[in-house]
Amino acid sequence: MNTPTKIACLSSETVDVLYALGQQHRIAGISAFSRHPAGVTKQHPIICGFSSAKIEKILAVKPDLVLAYSSLQGEMVKECVQAGLEVHFFNQKSLAGIFNMIATLSRLLDCQPAATALIADLQSQIDTARAQAAHFKTRPKVYFEEWHDPLYTGIRWVSELIAIAGGDDIFSELPHATRAKDRTVSPEQVIAAQPDIIIGSWCGQPFDADAVRARPNWQTIPAIANNQLFEIASHDLLVPGIAAIRDSLGQIQKIIADWQVQIKPAS
Repeated sequence: MNTPTKIACLSSETVDVLYALGQQHRIAGISAFSRHPAGVTKQHPIICGFSSAKIEKILAVKPDLVLAYSSLQGEMVKECVQAGLEVHFFNQKSLAGIFNMIATLSRLLDCQPAATALIADLQSQIDTARAQAAHFKTRPKVYFEEWHDPLYTGIRWVSELIAIAGGDDIFSELPHATRAKDRTVSPEQVIAAQPDIIIGSWCGQPFDADAVRARPNWQTIPAIANNQLFEIASHDLLVPGIAAIRDSLGQIQKIIADWQVQIKPAS
């Protein structure tokens, strides 16, 4: 079996996975938005942004496999296909999808034992978090904000992580939507839901908690009144890969565990 030896990663989660599988020597080029492992952009050629690239940069690293993600990379992928490159297009939206992505990559690279171990480790982290949350007597209502204009609530794996960590996503019916515009909510809906905790992770921009506090009539929301606004970096939480579990789940756990001690209404 001939496995790829020069892989162009157009999105950052596959870079992280290849390192975790011990396959970083196969990476020929990466996205400028790659953050895991730390300093990775100094280790490989930068060949694209997230939704834009010059095909010449991708061709220059002579990849024998291109890895891409989501419809936002559709035009980039189209140019790669037209240039005769072999492309694998991922589109995971859930934790199960993330695990499937890892398993698929391992089959493409013939390193299944490493993937089995990695998935088992991530699943163990999930199981431990779920077991800890089972001891909570109260589950806080959580509003997750992915963008602020318009208001986008979280994609499916974020909602799943909130539930695992012991919270209830106030818009749990929306994360199953594929497109961001189908996860739009109104300020009035958030106010009506009265979340206990607000977690923000604005894609490509710092979360502005002060701006959220100043929104008209949001001062009536328990999360605002009790100063329960938190940011999780988008390169940890909004990237559909192992960082969401490895780096973000623990942060969500701590937020919810601290709320149990500090804010939870008396039972």
